[in-house]
Amino acid sequence: MKQRLLSSSDVDAALAEQSLAWTRRDNELVTTVKLADFAAALAFVNSVGAAAEAANHHPDIDIRWNTVTLVLTTHDSGGLTVLDLALAAAIDLLRPLRQT
Repeated sequence: MKQRLLSSSDVDAALAEQSLAWTRRDNELVTTVKLADFAAALAFVNSVGAAAEAANHHPDIDIRWNTVTLVLTTHDSGGLTVLDLALAAAIDLLRPLRQT
């Protein structure tokens, strides 16, 4: 089911109001998490995967040794929706307290 697209200003306001650790890049939300090592990065990706499966909404994931970059957008709708903001907030809760 297609979700209603959010305006850039709605997304920017929500990011600020919720103190989300994400940046809007055109029609995507992007965040990068730097962890202690590859094993920690894999563990974080696995926890993100579980959250994504639970939400039935999946980020693009790029892992390079200890650095994980996540990109969210609602492909079916062609931009950012509440699904992206909700998953961004859920992923922020999974971030380790201590990052490198």
